[in-house]
Amino acid sequence: MRFTILGETRVRRDDGTELPLGGPARRALLALLLARPGETVPADRLAEESNPAGPQSAHALQSQVSRLRTVLGPSAPIERTGAGYRIVVPYDAVDAGRFERLARDGRAALGADDPARAAALLHEALGLWQGPALADLADSGSDTARAATVRLEELRLAALEDRLEADLRLGEHRSAIPELRELTGRHPLRERPVALLMRALSADGAQAAALAVYETTRRHLADELGVDPSPELSALHQELLCQDPVPAAARPPAQLTALVGRDSEVADLDALLRRSRLVTLTGPGGVGKTRLAVEAAGAADGEVCFVQLAPLREDTAVPQALLGALGLSGNSLHLGADGPSPAERLVTVLSDRPLLLILDNCEHVLDATAALITRLLAACPHLRVLTTSREPLGIIGEHLYPVRPLDTDAAVRLFTDRATAVRPGLAADPATVRRLCAALDNLPLALELAASRLRTLDPDDLARRLDDRLGMAARGARTGDGRHRTLRSVIAWSWELLPEPERRAARRFAVFVSGATAPAAARVCGTDPDTLESLADKSLLETADGRYRMLETVRAYAGEQLDAAERSDDVRRAHAEHFLDLARTADARLRGSAQLDGLARLTAAHDDLLAALRWTADAPEPGTGLALLAAAAHSLWIRGIPACVATYAARLLDILDGEPPAGLDEEFAICVLLAASGPAGHPVWHRHRARAASALDAVWSGTGQGRHPAALLLWVLRNATDGDPHRAYALVSAQSDGSDPWARAVAQYVTAFGALGEDDPARGEHALHTAAEAFRALGDRWGTALTLDAVAALAGARGDRTEAVALTDQALALTEGLGALADTADLLVGRGDHLADTDPAAARADYTRAAELARRTGSPAGLAAAQRGLGDLALSAGETAEAERRYREALDLLDARWVRSIGSRVRALAGLARVAEIRGDRDTARLHYRRAAEAATVPGASASAVLAMLGLPEPVLQAVQGP
Repeated sequence: MRFTILGETRVRRDDGTELPLGGPARRALLALLLARPGETVPADRLAEESNPAGPQSAHALQSQVSRLRTVLGPSAPIERTGAGYRIVVPYDAVDAGRFERLARDGRAALGADDPARAAALLHEALGLWQGPALADLADSGSDTARAATVRLEELRLAALEDRLEADLRLGEHRSAIPELRELTGRHPLRERPVALLMRALSADGAQAAALAVYETTRRHLADELGVDPSPELSALHQELLCQDPVPAAARPPAQLTALVGRDSEVADLDALLRRSRLVTLTGPGGVGKTRLAVEAAGAADGEVCFVQLAPLREDTAVPQALLGALGLSGNSLHLGADGPSPAERLVTVLSDRPLLLILDNCEHVLDATAALITRLLAACPHLRVLTTSREPLGIIGEHLYPVRPLDTDAAVRLFTDRATAVRPGLAADPATVRRLCAALDNLPLALELAASRLRTLDPDDLARRLDDRLGMAARGARTGDGRHRTLRSVIAWSWELLPEPERRAARRFAVFVSGATAPAAARVCGTDPDTLESLADKSLLETADGRYRMLETVRAYAGEQLDAAERSDDVRRAHAEHFLDLARTADARLRGSAQLDGLARLTAAHDDLLAALRWTADAPEPGTGLALLAAAAHSLWIRGIPACVATYAARLLDILDGEPPAGLDEEFAICVLLAASGPAGHPVWHRHRARAASALDAVWSGTGQGRHPAALLLWVLRNATDGDPHRAYALVSAQSDGSDPWARAVAQYVTAFGALGEDDPARGEHALHTAAEAFRALGDRWGTALTLDAVAALAGARGDRTEAVALTDQALALTEGLGALADTADLLVGRGDHLADTDPAAARADYTRAAELARRTGSPAGLAAAQRGLGDLALSAGETAEAERRYREALDLLDARWVRSIGSRVRALAGLARVAEIRGDRDTARLHYRRAAEAATVPGASASAVLAMLGLPEPVLQAVQGP
């Protein structure tokens, strides 16, 4: 017999026929007993709560129990125990009991990393629900029923979240998005479905939408509960912000020398990869496995991804390294232990992607690599894998290809080729060369390292040193100590041959993340160009495009030597100070004709700047950290990525406890601005805004002259809707007569908006033209583009669409040349607005491209503007449902506190009002018009002026003013 309380109370025999239970009172009585089968329910509670019409007498209760006993029979006895009754049925015979068991097993399967089983169990559990729990007790007023219902509904919600989590792990993110949107709409303050929706949107390529979901939740939590998102949700948001906006698989490293003696191996490997999905190149360290894998990649058809595993220190880092090589975030978007693992993300990414995946140097993470490859090959039918390792992976389907040392003739050719490259005209005795090659077991890497020493040694001297250093250990390694055949041993051998000044320079060079120019390396390493050149000659450094670079395996070894041999903080401080000087020099170029060069320098130094910032926060060195942030801020805003340093900025503010060091007031204010761009930006901003304002006033008020005039523009933008706009405006506009020409141009730009806010468009446009000319005279492409965009908006507002398009085209040429993708997206939306009435096809193309750029850069505001534009086109075409959908998506993405979102918000609300008018819903139309007018009213500016400034078409202006 089966009992149902997840919906109406029902009883069915094993053959499926339903038993007649009678009226509401009897169903309610049975439901109360089944809520906890086997437990006694007091008779007075049953009498009071089982009858919707009111409490019943003891005699009436006995009568109802007697009738139930008759219907149920001996299969489900109702027993009198003490002062109450209980029903004796198996827990699993009640659908609520089965649900709890299945939900518990499903969660356990999820925790055991078995999402397929978890999904099946949880789908079955949720399928038991036929309506609200204990529906027959809904009107009884029963406290017992209310408590049981709340508990069951909470379990149902948790099971639904677990099932959606399982679906995401199985790659079903696209189908889960609508359900998650509905779930977060019903429970806006519940963080787990929010995190699941963010992960699903991110997996679907909608990074900007995922960021917008976080922002909406953050506002809900602040408004309703007065709290910030949990650390787990904030960490998830930060990981999403740090994702590479343009995922691309890492290519194999370019080779600077010709391959010697491996032609037949390359051909064999190419043929093997065409018929096998997993091939492992085995052999000792330095035998040439990596080089052979790189050559195989060059001969392969289709996409190739190369992953270097040698720098990894833990097994758990293997899937994260693959994600990084595929151009994705190194950490999965997760919430604690319940989130999808990096391996699960890899399955999602590679499930339908034809790819040759090369995993280089697997031996020290062999078990983890083998387990991951097994899983990926099973789940991703178009994937092929080539690994290099000193030993086999040992999994089914693996084809081994042993890579052996070169034969003697090939080894001699390789040694001679590399030796004559460093010492032209060298005529070594053939017997000596063969003896050298034999001493090194014909290992290619060892041969190349040894050959590089011939720049300063004769072959006979080198042969004697090899005999002294390796002796029988190298030649007897086949039966003795195998460590002399590892890559680390080869590096250690080469390292020990270095004189101490070269060792010191090499270990200090390990602090560079992306390599260095000769002057930078000489400064940080405390060495001279000859020493660096000698290290390059000995293959400890590589040179390309005027920069030195250290192979990651060598860099890891050198880093160990640095930590062991000297105070590494001193070297890292020198590294940070060098990149501070570089950033300051490049920052000054950003406000002039050398802007492209300055931006290129800062972009190339980005990874080292982040490493230096990380060290300043860990050391701690807050003064250096503030200076680094200030010097890099302008370039980060041009590139649209200020959030990538928000975490470091916030940590520095915590170290300083909100008080700037002496002489670093301006840098402190910039640190606050950058911290405010991160996931916890709003509370950070309000906690430090007043002190930052005082710091900027101290530097720029009166005849003051700061070091970072870009802070003035950023300060006005940040304060426009979420601060003290009048104070910020006064501070910046006062620079019109200052000594800094770039600050004067910014002052004219800001003054124009003040004039527009006072309904004086002629004065505003004049100020914008003055600012544009000032930026042009300085050679500042970014400032010129921003100003041209505003002038184009004014031209569009007065109906001169041709001029508006021409001005926007000029601005686009500037931002595209800078690589300022977020600004380019904004400009494309502006051009689409100017073209919408006359060339809707061209407008649609601009909106669509803007949306793509916004998604790539993770810009919710840019995506919202594009969605709003597409909504306008749909409305013009009579597609009201599509228009409404686009407008609402735009509003969901927007942050009302950000000044550059005002135009999109006003337009989207006006569009919704037009949709309501078309449908004859005047009340809704009035509501949206009123909201649009409120959104347009920025402090100190009338709605009409702001709208005109933003280039709203006249019909929309009239619409916002409303009926």
